[in-house]
Amino acid sequence: MEPWIILSVAAAAFQTLRFMLQKQLSLGALSAGGATFARFAYSAPLVVAGVVAYLAATGTALPAMAPGFWAYALTGGLTQVLATWCMLALFAARNFAVGITFKKTEVILTALFGLVILGDRVGLLALGAIVLGLFGVLVLSDNAGLPGLSLRRVANRAAGLGLASGAFFAVSAVCYRGATLAVGSEDALLRAGVALAAVTTSQVIGMAIWLAWREAGQLTAVWRARRVALWIGLSSMGGSLCWFTAFTLQNAALVFAVGQIEVIFSLAVSVLVFRERLTGREGVGIALLTGSIVALVLLT
Repeated sequence: MEPWIILSVAAAAFQTLRFMLQKQLSLGALSAGGATFARFAYSAPLVVAGVVAYLAATGTALPAMAPGFWAYALTGGLTQVLATWCMLALFAARNFAVGITFKKTEVILTALFGLVILGDRVGLLALGAIVLGLFGVLVLSDNAGLPGLSLRRVANRAAGLGLASGAFFAVSAVCYRGATLAVGSEDALLRAGVALAAVTTSQVIGMAIWLAWREAGQLTAVWRARRVALWIGLSSMGGSLCWFTAFTLQNAALVFAVGQIEVIFSLAVSVLVFRERLTGREGVGIALLTGSIVALVLLT
């Protein structure tokens, strides 16, 4: 199996854990902005320390960055913050399932933005597998509480937040791939680590300034929530490192498509942890999504 596929699956697992922890904090101790900041504040020092240790252990000098590196890194960092903020605001919305459905448009949007920004192309068969996976997510995320194809199912705050989140995540993924490719090294792990260190450091600085200006109490609250927030930082670092390394190896749209296994992980948590039962519709959705991921693995 290709390394980027293993990394995509691992990243999805880390992301499932992180969103669970962030949801817990955003519904209690922290605002959406505070919970977003906690992710970066507790992961950035770990990422920077890890890169420094890796350079020292391998005797490697810090690689040079191409001129477009900072443009990609800062744009990706900003759009990831906005995407995460939208997701945490989404957790407080009633129509959660509808919002998640729109958020999952990130895969198709990533393919589009990747073509426009980086010239990345996706083959027709792989694109068909992506569409199959999106259809599986639509089946899984369908809001059974609203019958028919009424406007109410899509024209609501949750749908808007989900669509915005998907668009922002798509832009950030493409920019992160651009940033990793702009690092002058053949070592995929080092390229990912350097790009991730630059991104998370800029995110911490930017969000700290914003919160100090708009939500000053949240900086103290993030420190008070450190027992949970530290685990958010660790899971965020693991997930981001896997995503970034996968982006150095493969088209971002394909990485995100395999990463949709996160939906299955989330359902597994519901069944195994919360003892919830799967419906027939969810079984069909899982089958479609699994088929999509298997097809992508065989086609790439």
